[in-house]
Amino acid sequence: MIIISENKKETELKGDIRLMKKQSLMAAALLLLFMLVLSACGNATPKAESTASTASGTEASANTSESKTDANKDQAASGKVTYQSETGPVEIPAHPARIVALTNAPNVLSLGVTPVGVDQWTGASPLFTDKLKGVAIVTEDDPESIAAQAPDLIIAGSTTKNLDQLSKIAPTVVYTWGKLNYLDQQVEIGKLLGKEDEAKAWVEDFTKRASDIGAKIKAKYGDDVSVAVLEIDGKNAYVMGDSWARGTEILYQAMKLKMPDKVKQAVAKDGYYSLSLEVLPEYMGDFVAVSRKMDAANEIMDSEVWKKIPAVEKGHVIEFESAAASYSDPMTLENLLGIFEKGFLGDAK
Repeated sequence: MIIISENKKETELKGDIRLMKKQSLMAAALLLLFMLVLSACGNATPKAESTASTASGTEASANTSESKTDANKDQAASGKVTYQSETGPVEIPAHPARIVALTNAPNVLSLGVTPVGVDQWTGASPLFTDKLKGVAIVTEDDPESIAAQAPDLIIAGSTTKNLDQLSKIAPTVVYTWGKLNYLDQQVEIGKLLGKEDEAKAWVEDFTKRASDIGAKIKAKYGDDVSVAVLEIDGKNAYVMGDSWARGTEILYQAMKLKMPDKVKQAVAKDGYYSLSLEVLPEYMGDFVAVSRKMDAANEIMDSEVWKKIPAVEKGHVIEFESAAASYSDPMTLENLLGIFEKGFLGDAK
């Protein structure tokens, strides 16, 4: 009986062991399955996080854009805008009402805006006399004369003196002469004054009209017709390059008339070149455009050397007032365009 009992216990024990092994295997299988599922979930998690991160980045970008837009709206509502000048962003009035223009005053005037203060050279131009009645003549050498005008915007050049003092008086925007061409400069002033569309419209219209006149000149005198641009002041004569005011931008850039080869070489370094009377004939073209003081005697133009220049003998000389030709703004250019059209083509339209 005892033996039977022990065998029974042994049998039961072995059954329990087999059951435990079976349960262990099942547990191990379940554990393995669980780990595989967990691993798969673990691999999927970064993708979910990445997607969430991308969505978050997109949202952040949108929020940044919205913030900038909101900032611009808030700025405009406050009467201020940020102008991206060549020296960096400058906060200026959205609609400046009291501008002191130490440079580019004619560009400002051409957009229908009258400054409260301008430089002496602008003040001396006969083209702007009527528009500058009551406008103060100020100077960079005397910042107090500028402050006295209570400006809300100052326009200056990169070589203007006392820029640090000026910027304390009012927001000051600086332009480097020659950094922009004459057309882009007008558009930039348009941006500054909130009149960019108006400035662009003028550029497009003027460019077309000047080009059309240039085509007529070439049709009449030949594609290779050349013109030299001189400024003559008493005993001094200077020949000009293609971007030195005095109508050079019109003749050489807009009309695309030919510059004499010798002039091109002479002005390559500085944009202009001083000539003695003796060598003057060597630099002339089929036409000569002369910037001079129209009400003053001119020793060079009274000389025999001048009178024997072929272009002079043919009557191919176009003269205009220096004081009204030293800028490249729309008002100056429109005046010179009329003079050139008449000088080359007569009264024919």
